[in-house]
Amino acid sequence: MKKLVFASVLFMSVFFTQAQVSVNVNIGTPPNWGPQGYDNSRYYYLPDIDVYYDINQSVFIYDNSGKWMRERRLPSRYRNYDLYSGYKVVLTDYRGDAPYKYHKKHRAEYPKGYHGKPQKNRGEKPKGNNGNHYGNDKGNKGNKSDKNHDHGNGKHH
Repeated sequence: MKKLVFASVLFMSVFFTQAQVSVNVNIGTPPNWGPQGYDNSRYYYLPDIDVYYDINQSVFIYDNSGKWMRERRLPSRYRNYDLYSGYKVVLTDYRGDAPYKYHKKHRAEYPKGYHGKPQKNRGEKPKGNNGNHYGNDKGNKGNKSDKNHDHGNGKHH
Protein backbone atom coordinates (compact mmCIF):
# COMPACT_ATOMS: atom_id res chain seq x y z
CA MET A 1 0.00 0.00 0.00
CA LYS A 2 2.82 2.43 0.85
CA LYS A 3 4.40 1.77 -2.54
CA LEU A 4 1.12 2.60 -4.28
CA VAL A 5 0.76 5.88 -2.34
CA PHE A 6 4.40 6.76 -3.03
CA ALA A 7 3.99 6.01 -6.75
CA SER A 8 0.81 8.13 -6.88
CA VAL A 9 2.50 11.07 -5.15
CA LEU A 10 5.50 10.78 -7.44
CA PHE A 11 3.29 10.66 -10.54
CA MET A 12 1.27 13.68 -9.41
CA SER A 13 4.37 15.74 -8.61
CA VAL A 14 5.84 15.00 -12.05
CA PHE A 15 2.50 15.84 -13.71
CA PHE A 16 2.13 19.18 -11.91
CA THR A 17 5.77 20.08 -12.48
CA GLN A 18 5.28 19.57 -16.22
CA ALA A 19 2.10 21.68 -16.17
CA GLN A 20 3.94 24.56 -14.51
CA VAL A 21 6.85 24.44 -16.92
CA SER A 22 4.64 24.67 -20.02
CA VAL A 23 3.06 28.02 -19.10
CA ASN A 24 3.63 30.58 -21.86
CA VAL A 25 4.53 34.15 -20.82
CA ASN A 26 3.48 35.86 -24.07
CA ILE A 27 -0.31 36.21 -24.12
CA GLY A 28 -0.80 37.22 -27.75
CA THR A 29 0.26 35.58 -30.97
CA PRO A 30 1.99 37.88 -33.44
CA PRO A 31 -0.12 38.45 -36.57
CA ASN A 32 0.83 36.95 -39.92
CA TRP A 33 1.57 40.46 -41.23
CA GLY A 34 4.05 41.05 -38.40
CA PRO A 35 7.79 40.82 -39.02
CA GLN A 36 9.61 37.55 -38.40
CA GLY A 37 12.04 37.24 -35.50
CA TYR A 38 10.29 39.32 -32.86
CA ASP A 39 8.04 36.82 -31.08
CA ASN A 40 8.75 38.28 -27.63
CA SER A 41 7.89 41.88 -28.48
CA ARG A 42 4.59 43.45 -27.49
CA TYR A 43 4.22 46.51 -29.75
CA TYR A 44 4.67 47.53 -33.36
CA TYR A 45 4.62 51.14 -34.50
CA LEU A 46 3.29 51.65 -38.04
CA PRO A 47 4.88 54.94 -39.18
CA ASP A 48 2.94 55.21 -42.45
CA ILE A 49 -0.35 55.56 -40.58
CA ASP A 50 0.93 56.66 -37.14
CA VAL A 51 -0.68 53.73 -35.33
CA TYR A 52 0.54 51.22 -32.73
CA TYR A 53 -0.36 47.54 -32.58
CA ASP A 54 -0.51 45.66 -29.26
CA ILE A 55 0.28 42.01 -29.96
CA ASN A 56 -0.84 40.75 -26.53
CA GLN A 57 -4.31 42.25 -26.85
CA SER A 58 -4.56 42.04 -30.68
CA VAL A 59 -5.62 45.69 -30.92
CA PHE A 60 -4.57 48.79 -32.80
CA ILE A 61 -3.89 51.91 -30.73
CA TYR A 62 -4.45 55.24 -32.42
CA ASP A 63 -5.05 58.88 -31.62
CA ASN A 64 -8.63 60.00 -32.16
CA SER A 65 -8.76 63.77 -31.59
CA GLY A 66 -6.46 63.60 -28.58
CA LYS A 67 -7.93 60.40 -27.12
CA TRP A 68 -6.03 57.13 -27.54
CA MET A 69 -8.34 54.36 -28.77
CA ARG A 70 -7.84 50.58 -28.76
CA GLU A 71 -9.73 48.62 -31.40
CA ARG A 72 -9.43 45.24 -33.11
CA ARG A 73 -9.67 46.82 -36.56
CA LEU A 74 -7.96 49.80 -38.11
CA PRO A 75 -10.00 53.02 -38.23
CA SER A 76 -11.99 53.41 -41.46
CA ARG A 77 -9.64 56.16 -42.69
CA TYR A 78 -6.98 53.43 -43.10
CA ARG A 79 -9.27 50.86 -44.77
CA ASN A 80 -6.98 50.71 -47.82
CA TYR A 81 -3.73 50.35 -45.86
CA ASP A 82 -1.94 47.05 -46.53
CA LEU A 83 -0.54 45.69 -43.26
CA TYR A 84 1.55 43.13 -45.15
CA SER A 85 3.38 45.75 -47.23
CA GLY A 86 3.73 48.53 -44.66
CA TYR A 87 6.83 48.84 -42.52
CA LYS A 88 6.55 47.84 -38.85
CA VAL A 89 8.87 49.33 -36.25
CA VAL A 90 9.20 46.75 -33.47
CA LEU A 91 9.39 48.42 -30.06
CA THR A 92 11.71 45.99 -28.30
CA ASP A 93 12.60 47.85 -25.13
CA TYR A 94 9.23 49.16 -23.89
CA ARG A 95 7.32 47.08 -21.34
CA GLY A 96 4.39 49.26 -20.21
CA ASP A 97 0.79 49.58 -21.35
CA ALA A 98 1.06 52.97 -23.07
CA PRO A 99 3.55 52.99 -25.96
CA TYR A 100 2.12 56.35 -27.06
CA LYS A 101 3.76 57.88 -24.00
CA TYR A 102 6.70 58.29 -26.38
CA HIS A 103 4.59 59.18 -29.41
CA LYS A 104 6.41 62.44 -30.22
CA LYS A 105 9.73 60.62 -30.16
CA HIS A 106 8.39 57.81 -32.35
CA ARG A 107 6.96 60.23 -34.93
CA ALA A 108 10.27 62.11 -35.10
CA GLU A 109 12.43 58.98 -35.24
CA TYR A 110 10.17 57.03 -37.62
CA PRO A 111 8.41 59.49 -39.97
CA LYS A 112 5.86 58.45 -42.59
CA GLY A 113 7.66 56.44 -45.27
CA TYR A 114 10.35 55.20 -42.85
CA HIS A 115 12.01 51.89 -43.75
CA GLY A 116 14.72 50.35 -41.61
CA LYS A 117 16.17 46.90 -42.08
CA PRO A 118 14.33 44.72 -44.64
CA GLN A 119 11.50 42.74 -43.08
CA LYS A 120 9.90 39.44 -43.93
CA ASN A 121 6.35 38.84 -42.73
CA ARG A 122 5.57 35.90 -40.46
CA GLY A 123 2.98 34.58 -42.91
CA GLU A 124 1.78 34.95 -46.46
CA LYS A 125 -0.78 37.55 -47.43
CA PRO A 126 -4.14 35.78 -47.88
CA LYS A 127 -5.40 35.63 -51.47
CA GLY A 128 -8.30 37.98 -52.15
CA ASN A 129 -7.48 40.07 -49.06
CA ASN A 130 -6.03 43.54 -49.33
CA GLY A 131 -4.19 42.98 -46.03
CA ASN A 132 -6.02 45.54 -43.94
CA HIS A 133 -8.47 45.83 -41.04
CA TYR A 134 -7.46 42.94 -38.83
CA GLY A 135 -4.68 42.80 -36.31
CA ASN A 136 -4.31 39.06 -35.94
CA ASP A 137 -5.66 37.43 -39.06
CA LYS A 138 -5.15 33.86 -37.89
CA GLY A 139 -8.49 32.11 -38.16
CA ASN A 140 -10.09 35.24 -39.58
CA LYS A 141 -10.18 34.22 -43.23
CA GLY A 142 -11.21 37.71 -44.27
CA ASN A 143 -14.48 37.73 -42.33
CA LYS A 144 -15.46 41.38 -42.25
CA SER A 145 -18.37 41.03 -39.82
CA ASP A 146 -16.28 41.08 -36.65
CA LYS A 147 -18.36 42.74 -33.98
CA ASN A 148 -15.83 42.28 -31.16
CA HIS A 149 -14.39 45.76 -30.98
CA ASP A 150 -12.51 46.85 -27.92
CA HIS A 151 -13.39 50.49 -27.42
CA GLY A 152 -11.46 50.75 -24.17
CA ASN A 153 -8.98 53.51 -23.65
CA GLY A 154 -5.37 53.07 -22.83
CA LYS A 155 -3.09 55.48 -21.77
CA HIS A 156 8.90 53.17 -25.26
CA HIS A 157 11.52 52.61 -26.27
